[in-house]
Amino acid sequence: MPLIPALDRLSRRVVAVALIAAALTGGLLAASPAASAQADDTDGISGAPSTETSADGRSRFSYQAAPGQQLTDNYIVRNTGTTPKTMKVFATDAYNTEDGSYGLLDTGVVPTDAGTWLTFDGGATQLDIPLDPGASQVVPFTLNVPADAAPGDHAAGIVISVTGAEGQILVDRRVATRVYVRVPGDLQPALTISSIAADYHGELNPLDGKTTITFTVQNTGNVALGANMLAGVNTYLGIGVAAQVRQELSEMLPGSTRTITMTVPGTGQWGYLNPYVMMQPTVDEEALDPGPLPTVSRDTITFAVPWLLLVLLVIVAGVYFFIRLRRARDEKTARDWIAYTEAEARRKAREQAEQRSTISNGS
Repeated sequence: MPLIPALDRLSRRVVAVALIAAALTGGLLAASPAASAQADDTDGISGAPSTETSADGRSRFSYQAAPGQQLTDNYIVRNTGTTPKTMKVFATDAYNTEDGSYGLLDTGVVPTDAGTWLTFDGGATQLDIPLDPGASQVVPFTLNVPADAAPGDHAAGIVISVTGAEGQILVDRRVATRVYVRVPGDLQPALTISSIAADYHGELNPLDGKTTITFTVQNTGNVALGANMLAGVNTYLGIGVAAQVRQELSEMLPGSTRTITMTVPGTGQWGYLNPYVMMQPTVDEEALDPGPLPTVSRDTITFAVPWLLLVLLVIVAGVYFFIRLRRARDEKTARDWIAYTEAEARRKAREQAEQRSTISNGS
């Protein structure tokens, strides 16, 4: 009898497990198409300069505009994804990031320069544009250069922002197009090297080390500038001790600062080293003519002590002086031995002479 209730309980458990498994299987099968559909959904946005109807092939907006001037242009916005999206379109100021890239202020940060000069229909500073997948819309805008705009290059960007949730995280996807507004007047192109330092990294071969030169570049003028950079290392009397290294400095916006490191290989351990950097500024082909662009240079001092060579010299000198000392000691020992043997010979000769004299007197 006790076995029947046990079997009954066991059968009920089996049935319960089977029902749970069936429910889970059905739930997974029911959820599978939806999950697949969500996985196939993609978010895509793009924007480009355009005519009144379509993109015109420009990669950026670049204007030469006097203070108080007004310009109009167009921007096309596309939904390249698979779901309907509302595109937020606005303009904001540009800056250089730490790695030198062209950056734009975050969506919630209020611009203060060229980002405030650009408005849309009705003077709006931003638009919300709903677009179905594959749809696009041309957005006209107006650029109003203030009457008191300072001369030089002003950088901004037109941004398309789409905000969406990814799990528990709210993600802001953005694409942007650069905007340059070049205001004529007193143009002052000025790149400066505000600091420089160098470190030497030696190798086993005393003629095969490397020197790293770290320096800070500032654009203290009002014109966006790049530069062709040249780094090298001299030693006594300005003699070069390594091949020069060339590198391109990407565009720096006015007011930006960047720290750069260049490595000069093949630097010998000559003791005194004089690393240097030279920069020849360059300007964008669409920029206003800023006049002459003088070369900028700066140098520093570091030391590369040839420790291995010094150790070898110390060892050689030690061996040399040891041999000299040993030779001098051996020579002294030889002289002392000769003196001793000569003294002994004289002593024996005297003794023999005395013995002969004593024998002669006794006779």
